[in-house]
Amino acid sequence: MSNDCITYQNSGYFSKLIVDYLDEKPELKSLYNRFPKLNNFEAQIEEKSNNFPFENRQILVSALEKQYENFEISEYTSQNIQFLKQSNTFTITTGHQLNLFSGPLYFLYKIVSTINMCKELKLKFPAQNFVPIYWMATEDHDFDEINYFNYHDKKIQWNRESKGAVGRLATEESATVLETFKKEVGLGNHATYLCDLFEKAYVAHQNLADATRYLANELFKNDGLVILDGDADELKKLFIPYVKRELVEQISHQKVTETLPKLTEYTLQVNPRAINLFYLGDNLRERIINENGNYYVNSTSIVFTKAEILAELEKNPTHFSPNVLMRPVYQEVLLPNLCYIGGGGEIAYWLQLKSTFEAYNLTFPMLLLRNSALLATQKQAAKLSKLALNWEDLFLPQQSLLNKKTKEKSQFTIDFKAEKEHLRLQFKRLYLMANQTDKSFFGAVAAQEKKQIKGLDTLEKRLLKAEKRVLSNELSQITGLQNELFPKGILQERTANFAMYYEAFGPTLIEQLLTSLQPFAQNFTILVY
Repeated sequence: MSNDCITYQNSGYFSKLIVDYLDEKPELKSLYNRFPKLNNFEAQIEEKSNNFPFENRQILVSALEKQYENFEISEYTSQNIQFLKQSNTFTITTGHQLNLFSGPLYFLYKIVSTINMCKELKLKFPAQNFVPIYWMATEDHDFDEINYFNYHDKKIQWNRESKGAVGRLATEESATVLETFKKEVGLGNHATYLCDLFEKAYVAHQNLADATRYLANELFKNDGLVILDGDADELKKLFIPYVKRELVEQISHQKVTETLPKLTEYTLQVNPRAINLFYLGDNLRERIINENGNYYVNSTSIVFTKAEILAELEKNPTHFSPNVLMRPVYQEVLLPNLCYIGGGGEIAYWLQLKSTFEAYNLTFPMLLLRNSALLATQKQAAKLSKLALNWEDLFLPQQSLLNKKTKEKSQFTIDFKAEKEHLRLQFKRLYLMANQTDKSFFGAVAAQEKKQIKGLDTLEKRLLKAEKRVLSNELSQITGLQNELFPKGILQERTANFAMYYEAFGPTLIEQLLTSLQPFAQNFTILVY
């Protein structure tokens, strides 16, 4: 498998906020603790060491041991769990929804980034241990976002009712999805493995959290990955003081609101609510709303006084679930974490949270944009070369790409800049004359100049269109290749599921991702296999 790369900044697929963050623009530096460079981790380790209660480690390990009770795990993963008891052990964390059969490809890229960062940190700091953590978003409740995956051109969907936290959702009806998948997948050992993997993950486990744990553990069982479910009583007890302050003082709303003026030139990822918590039950996850001193659970008849909701918190901490702005706080309370690895949208909302962490006296983790990759076959790479394209071309919007290649291949120069400049020089002489006569003549000259320039613009567009017809066969091949690698104009990693690549290449797929993706590189990697 050979590879190439393009910088995130030049890919055209990241927001201005993320590009400015990657460029370390000075105006954003107050929004993060340290930029994720290898040399910055020494200070991050020291700060986290001084600001993470040692007693939390045993509670964390105890919870993990319970969560893994019915799972076969590698010696490497088991060792990593036990390492978490030690003060010289730190985590690198990524998080993801419980997408059916892992969802889009970037699920793999997140975890690979996390594993590879731990390896690099171990080389740099051999006296410390670094544990890769996959935080399962088990308390999310939008099942429609995660109930499908794309296999080639087929959307394989799990149609059923869902309320409450998705991690608790029973998987008893998932056998129908397996049957659909079996009809689509091909023959051979890799196809058989995929069907067996789906069955053992979803049909053989009782809920979506356990199914996802099995799936991720199976794919990365030899890499020491530790999978954490925050929906656990002993872990929620550690979160009680922070939930209490959110209920009473509304810390996150206050601090995120104070941060917003620093982000006025960017599109905001998340707007804070007055209370950034949900009330959670087996079939319920609804916002908590404070009105006139009482606490209401949205869309229900449940209501608490202040005293009652604080008593409920002490008695049943698992009934309180963080939303997108409080979940990072919960994560960093539980973990001796140094860095969070996420996609552009995730990094964007984390950049709203530094002052919230300061208010809670928590160490703000470093924020690393996960690896991104484009997977291409040797056949596609050969076609790219034949069409005189480079990989960067394919990242262009399709019309921009076609315009560019048409201009390159045309026997004419489809750019009338010289003609327009010549025209403007001619009109400059007319303006000199106009300044010496009646104002109405000046207006006539200006109108005629505008008309002539517009006419040249129209001719340029018509010439481009005519040349596209001449080159239609070659341009059709270009669009065909781009559509294969960017289905519907969307990044491959955001649509395709790993199964279609695993079916072709088996475990080599993940092995090559682990070999090729470099977490600190800040490059969109093109892998040709």
